Amino acid sequence: MDQIKTGAFLKLLRKEKCLTQEQLAERLNVSGRTISRWETGSNMPDISLLVEIADFYGVSISELIDGERKSEEMKEEVKEVADKMADYAENEKATIIRNIRNHSLLGVCSYVIMVILTLAVPEGYSRITDMIHLFCETFVYVSLIMIFLISTGLLYKIQKKQREIRIPRLLWLVISAVTAAAIPVIILVIKNFILGGGAA
Repeated sequence: MDQIKTGAFLKLLRKEKCLTQEQLAERLNVSGRTISRWETGSNMPDISLLVEIADFYGVSISELIDGERKSEEMKEEVKEVADKMADYAENEKATIIRNIRNHSLLGVCSYVIMVILTLAVPEGYSRITDMIHLFCETFVYVSLIMIFLISTGLLYKIQKKQREIRIPRLLWLVISAVTAAAIPVIILVIKNFILGGGAA
């Protein structure tokens, strides 16, 4: 950012409005000395004032910062890019919300089944009910982990790293499956450790 250029542009805009530094200072609720510092480029307006100044002069904030007016064609191009980026961000946000919702539903359903089994069937009643309980418990933990990874952006970073390293998709699926299968085993080991420690 060229502060001298921005200052000169601010001075030009003020003169176009036929205002003295004192008159502008009064409108913006700052001192005349502050306006003088802006226009010489020794200081810049606070971020909070940029929007007000841009509105007052009928220019964009980027024009203020760059210290020059953009052509109408360039403005339209910038607006079009901004609109496309806004649409893209909206779609990305919708995808993130949908993924979080799906994992939340999976986690809640698994938790409800787990609670029903805990209340209705005593542990050790049958291997099938114990396995269902364990898998539901696993889904609860997996859902929590996935929600955390999605909401913090870590999942995107992991996927990006996977693409950079160029791990084949099949190998990636195998790694994911092994990791998912290891979670119930880890839960069992932790449970046995806690229960074994409690019993001792």
